[in-house]
Amino acid sequence: EVQLVESGGGLVQPGGSLRLSCVASGFTFSTYVMRWFRQAPGKGLEWVATISTLSSNIKIADSVEGRFTISRDNAKNTLYLQMDALSPEDTAVYYCARARGWTGSEYDYRGQGTQVTVSS
Repeated sequence: EVQLVESGGGLVQPGGSLRLSCVASGFTFSTYVMRWFRQAPGKGLEWVATISTLSSNIKIADSVEGRFTISRDNAKNTLYLQMDALSPEDTAVYYCARARGWTGSEYDYRGQGTQVTVSS
């Protein structure tokens, strides 16, 4: 059974940082492209970042470019999202997902999400 479990969310002040983790199980993590998405209150699902199997290729949404970093540790079956210079607009539930390929933003499995709230 494919499982993706996010953690690391919480309440942070504007300008602060958080590091999200996503532990994968039930499949060969190192052979899949992975993505992060987020969903803000009252809004649709927004793609955030994509990373290739060996981390050689990365795509980041313009809205978080320069502030967020996606990475992975295939030995630990773990995906990360380092978020710096957070603003209230980054408040959302963040999800990791197993991609269906490099192009586009499709996925076939998604975790339950972790809440990130940026507020003073």
